[in-house]
Amino acid sequence: MSLSTPESLKFAYWVPNVSGGLVTSDIEQRTDWGYEYNRKLAVLAEDNGFEYALSQVRYIASYGAAYQHESTSFSLALLLATQRLKVIAAVHPGLWQPGVLAKLIATADHLSGGRAAVNVVSGWFKDEFTKLGEPWLEHDERYRRSEEFIRVLREIWTSEAAEFRGDFYRLHDFDLKPKPVDVPDRPHPEIFQGGNSTAARAMAGRVSDWYFSNGKDFDGVTEQVSEVKGAAAANGRTVRFGLNAFLIARDTEAEAKEVLREIIAKANVEAVHGFRDAVAQAGQSTSDKRGMWADSSFEDLVQYNDGFRSKLIGTPEQIAHRIVEYKRRGVDLLLLGFLHYLEEVEYFGKNVLPIVRELEAEAAHQGSPLGEPVGTGV
Repeated sequence: MSLSTPESLKFAYWVPNVSGGLVTSDIEQRTDWGYEYNRKLAVLAEDNGFEYALSQVRYIASYGAAYQHESTSFSLALLLATQRLKVIAAVHPGLWQPGVLAKLIATADHLSGGRAAVNVVSGWFKDEFTKLGEPWLEHDERYRRSEEFIRVLREIWTSEAAEFRGDFYRLHDFDLKPKPVDVPDRPHPEIFQGGNSTAARAMAGRVSDWYFSNGKDFDGVTEQVSEVKGAAAANGRTVRFGLNAFLIARDTEAEAKEVLREIIAKANVEAVHGFRDAVAQAGQSTSDKRGMWADSSFEDLVQYNDGFRSKLIGTPEQIAHRIVEYKRRGVDLLLLGFLHYLEEVEYFGKNVLPIVRELEAEAAHQGSPLGEPVGTGV
């Protein structure tokens, strides 16, 4: 495991707690959605430089993910199986009462020694709400609800007699005990959020600790980081930025590109089209047509969070240089997916991460910004 400092780029991985892996493709994936595999993976990941893991949330079978484990219970199981890894449970406002979730996360935080976190997902899959008999809100209303949800979580975790009155949630003299673990430089369990839309960016600036972006190239990241961190500054806050990427590291660039080609060539066309139809409203329903998946191609959607767009595909050296360029542009964390998790997480830890840390150390020693990448993979 390469040593990191508080200023080092952080790494997270997508927990494969849903079947089908991280690409909607019929290519062989030596990845399993079950607990035993994921327990082994979590231990391996924290021993190979990963500080965070994100448990996915899907409530019904959909688009190449026929089976899924619930995110909060699965996250707790992974927390108990590890020593250092922080596990982020994805949750949906509208399907959770925030006071109940606040209690669950506080308990998980105590059981894990202060390593629990949440990712507030405003929702893109209409059927998950309507088939449970819950109302489906329009895009910006979902983000208004998420903002209140986050404010309620923070109020409960930090106040002795929590009070809140909003359009979606209300609290009166609510006292949660025990509060989450008192961790230095962490006032409460970390709150992540996703979303690429204008509403999502503004919300992050007002309330979130971390903002997750779908996969982006350099220019896309620069634009998003500037807007999100600018929104935070306008509210007297700071927000850290996380970027999604699907990583394919091989000994040669040709090998890595061939893996990508095969993934796309063997895409499950029906599942990808189904996913595309389900998420089309997520970006297109916004007033400015700017949001998640608003301009994603078929190839992009084979990795369902645009992970190919970040282009972490090539040799360890090419990928490491591209990673530090993302850091130079304001990325604080990379959220990674892999084809064959056990093998590739270990390969990353042994072959890619040491180069990243060397480049970071060189830049710190020289007192200069991280330089331009030597190679970009694809």
